[in-house]
Amino acid sequence: MSNTPLLDAVKGPADTRGLTIPQLKQLAQELRAETIDAVSVTGGHLGAGLGVVELTVALHHVFETPRDILIWDVGHQAYPHKILTGRRDRIRTLRQGGGLSGFTRRVESEYDPFGAAHAATSISAALGFAVARDQRGDDNRVVAVIGDGSMSAGMAYEAMNNAAHATKQLTVILNDNDMSIAPPVGGMSAYMARLVSGGGYRGLRRMGRTMAKILPKSLQSSIKKAEEYARGMVTGGTFFEELGFYYVGPIDGHDLGALVPVLKNAAEITDRPVLVHVVTQKGKGYAPAEAAPDKYHGVAKFDVITGQQAKAQTNAPAYTKVFAQELIKRAEIDDKIIAVTAAMPSGTGLDLFAKRFPERCFDVGIAEQHAVTFSAGLAADGMKPFCAIYSTFLQRGYDQVVHDVAIQGLPVRFPIDRAGLVGADGATHAGSFDIGFLGALPGFVVMAAADEAELAAMVATAAAYDEGPSAFRYPRGDGVGVEIPELAAPLEIGKGRIVKEGSAVAILSLGTRLGESLKAAEMLAARGLSATVADARFAKPLDEEMILRLAREHEALITVEEGAVGGFGAFVLHLLAERGVLDRGLKVRTLTLPDIFQDHERPDLQYAIAGLDAEAIVKAALSALALDGDASAGLRA
Repeated sequence: MSNTPLLDAVKGPADTRGLTIPQLKQLAQELRAETIDAVSVTGGHLGAGLGVVELTVALHHVFETPRDILIWDVGHQAYPHKILTGRRDRIRTLRQGGGLSGFTRRVESEYDPFGAAHAATSISAALGFAVARDQRGDDNRVVAVIGDGSMSAGMAYEAMNNAAHATKQLTVILNDNDMSIAPPVGGMSAYMARLVSGGGYRGLRRMGRTMAKILPKSLQSSIKKAEEYARGMVTGGTFFEELGFYYVGPIDGHDLGALVPVLKNAAEITDRPVLVHVVTQKGKGYAPAEAAPDKYHGVAKFDVITGQQAKAQTNAPAYTKVFAQELIKRAEIDDKIIAVTAAMPSGTGLDLFAKRFPERCFDVGIAEQHAVTFSAGLAADGMKPFCAIYSTFLQRGYDQVVHDVAIQGLPVRFPIDRAGLVGADGATHAGSFDIGFLGALPGFVVMAAADEAELAAMVATAAAYDEGPSAFRYPRGDGVGVEIPELAAPLEIGKGRIVKEGSAVAILSLGTRLGESLKAAEMLAARGLSATVADARFAKPLDEEMILRLAREHEALITVEEGAVGGFGAFVLHLLAERGVLDRGLKVRTLTLPDIFQDHERPDLQYAIAGLDAEAIVKAALSALALDGDASAGLRA
C-alpha cells in the first residue's frame, strides 16, 4: 500500500476509475477513516455508511456516475458516497443548519439523482429512471442499492415484480448487513458469483437455450427451470429468479477483489434485470461500532479513540421512554394490551416493553401498512393494540388507517413519536401532517401531550378508550421535568384545561408548545396585557365548551400547534365559523408550521424559524390586537 494519501487526489468518481484493486483498497481505508472522523464531529448515521465503504468505492469505480444512475435506499449509508462525489469539503456540515443533508438530496448534487430517507423506495425509483432511459433510446445504466431490512417492505417486491416486464437493464444491489438472508460467505461463493455473472457462463446459457429450441416446449420449460434451480441451490436466489431477476451472489461486500469483477459483469447484463447479493457488516472497520448492539446506527458526537458519545445533560426523561414505561404499567394490569412496531423497537421505546412482555410485542419489520392492518385484526378480535409508529412513517400506512381501522371503527391505539419538527433529520422525518390527516377521519380521537405527565395520562386514556381508534402524539427528545404520577388517570375525552387565567388574549396550545405559550403570556404581562393560556389536549374531538368560552371572554384567540396548515387551528376556525363567533369581531390567529418543507437545523432554531416560539406568539397576539409591540402601547388590565 502506498504511503501517499489517495483520497486527497479524488475530486470525483472519475478519479477512481483508473485505480488498481490495491489502490481501491487503500482508498476504502482512507474513506472509512474520513467518515468516522466527520461523524464524530456532527453526529448522524454511522454504522450503515461504514458497512458500504467498499461497495461505494466499487460502484463509483465500475459505473460512470452521474451518467449512470446510482440510487441509494433510505440514505443512512450515503456519507461515504457524499465524500467521493465532491462534497468532502462540506462533510463536517452534515445535518447542521445550512449544511449537507443526512440523506441523498436532488438539489444537493448531480450524484444524488433521487432523494431518499424512507425505506424501500430505491427499486421503484430506479425502474422509473430505467424506463425513462429506454423511452429515450439511451444506453446509460441504472443501479439501485437496497438493504435487507428494506426488503421486508412490500413496495420493494412490487417494484421487482414489475421490473422484469418493464426494462431489460437494471441492476439491484441487495446489501445484506444482517445475515438475515445468506450465511457467511467465503472464497467459494465469491468464485461462484464471478462465474455465473461472467460472459462465458451466460454465453453457455444462451447456447443451451438455442439448442433447446429444437426440443418440445414442455421440455424447454423443464430444462430452463432445472438450470435456474440448480444455480439457485449453489448460490441462493431462486426467489429472485422467480421474480424475473438474474441472481448473482452472495458475495463478500468488503472484498474489492471480488466485488469489482462481479459488478463489471453485472453491468454488461442487458437482457434482464440483475440482482447482486452483497453481504456486508454494519459498522465495519470501527471497533466501537462493531461491538455496539445497534452498530452505531445513529450517534451523537463522539470521541474517535474511545467511541464515547456526548450526551445532553438533562434530568428529564425522554418522551419515548415515558411512553414505554407507561405502556408497561398498563400492560401489567391489562393482559389484552399488545405492542406493535415497524422495525423501530428502540426508536419507539418498545424494546423496553419487549423485555417485560416478549410474547406481547411484535416487530413486523419495515412494513407500516401491514403493522396497521395487523393491529386492526388484533382489535377486531378483542385485543388492545398499541401500534407505535413515527409520525413521518405513519404516512406510509394511511390507506390502512382509513380503510381498515377508521371505517370499521376499530379501537387501534396509535402512539405517534417524533411529532413536530425533528432537528437534524429535516423535512423527511418531520412529523408535520398527522393532526390534519387523522383529524379528518370520522370517529378518531386525536390527542397531543404538552409534557411527560400529560403523555402518561394519554397512554392511560388510550388504554381505557374502546369506542374507536385513537392517537396521541409527542415529540422527539427530553421532556420538561414535570412529575409523573405513579399511575396516571385517564382524561375525559374531548376536554382541555385552563393553565393560566387572563382577560385580554387567549393562547390555545396543542402539544409541547405549551411551555412557549406560558413564556409568551409572561412577556405579554410585562407589556400590561393579561393572557389566558389553555392546553387543548384534544385536536379531535375539540373541547367546544372551553374554546367558545375563550372566544367569548377575550378580544383575541391565538392557536398554537406543532403541525402543518390544515390541522388543529383549522378545526378551531371551523368551529368558530359554524357557531357564528367570527361574526362578532373575535380576532383569531392560527400559528402552525410554515407551508414549506423545512430544512434541518437545531430544533430550537427550527421552531423560531417556524414562528412557534414565545416571541412569535407575542407578535401574533399584538398583531391581532392591532398593537405595534411598543411597551407603552395599549396597556390592558
